[in-house]
Amino acid sequence: MEIKGIIPPIITPMFEDESVNYDELRNQVRRQIDGGVHGIFCFGTNGECYILSDDEKQKILETVVDEVKGRVPVYAGTGSVGTKDTIRLSLMAKEAGADVLSIICPYFAAASQDEIFAHYKAVAEAVPMPIVIYNIPARTGNSIAPGTIAKLSAIDNVVGAKDSSGNFDNMLQYIEQTAGKDFSILSGNDSLILWNLLAGGKGGIAGCANIYPKTLVGVYESFMKGDLVKAKEYQDSIRALRNNFKYGNPNTIVKKAVNLLGYPVGPCRAPFNFISEEGIAAIKKTLEADTARGMR
Repeated sequence: MEIKGIIPPIITPMFEDESVNYDELRNQVRRQIDGGVHGIFCFGTNGECYILSDDEKQKILETVVDEVKGRVPVYAGTGSVGTKDTIRLSLMAKEAGADVLSIICPYFAAASQDEIFAHYKAVAEAVPMPIVIYNIPARTGNSIAPGTIAKLSAIDNVVGAKDSSGNFDNMLQYIEQTAGKDFSILSGNDSLILWNLLAGGKGGIAGCANIYPKTLVGVYESFMKGDLVKAKEYQDSIRALRNNFKYGNPNTIVKKAVNLLGYPVGPCRAPFNFISEEGIAAIKKTLEADTARGMR
């Protein structure tokens, strides 16, 4: 299975009491697949992985696997602070029917590159599944060096890396240092998806696809057809939306936007659920302008 395309880290719909809305989760899966996405990623950052219980993660994954019905690969975010917990969650995801694991870099405690390598190597040996490494230093406090990615790419079931550093040169070095291998580099920054593809990457795990799946898919599909002008039009079209991220946690902005489009996906879990009235008004204005341009 090739790791490629636009893979939304699907939001976790909730009721006002913050319990998971599994019926709307199924609806969002259908909406994403109808939009042409190339995978569904459960409990990523936009899925509020950091605040879901293990039991909720298992039920969310089982629900998504059941709804997807093999139409696209299902990714599961199973990274934890410790290696044993990561292995435990990864084995749960395997049992629940995930196709690919996304494993965030160990976080909070400072980790050396040797410790990061040993962590991923141990998980890969314990869990016989494709693994995509997830680098997001602003959230973890640890950055995975390009050289470490190169070493990890030699492990058979470590098949790719998602870079959310926001540093294009870092992502470019990931691509350069794994060139010629069966290894995919994905952008975790939606603004860099086209540039990732132009540099030899394979696509993106795109939070904004929760709002505009067809638009994000358009970046990838237009590029694959050789229509760079159209691909750049799609890429540039999300700038106004991303400018609203200044009003709060990006996860909160994305979920609020999906709500404003008419889907009852509910709030993010407290305390990560505040957007000012100014911010809500700005999101509404952006969505109205985007809808008038045909974006949905």
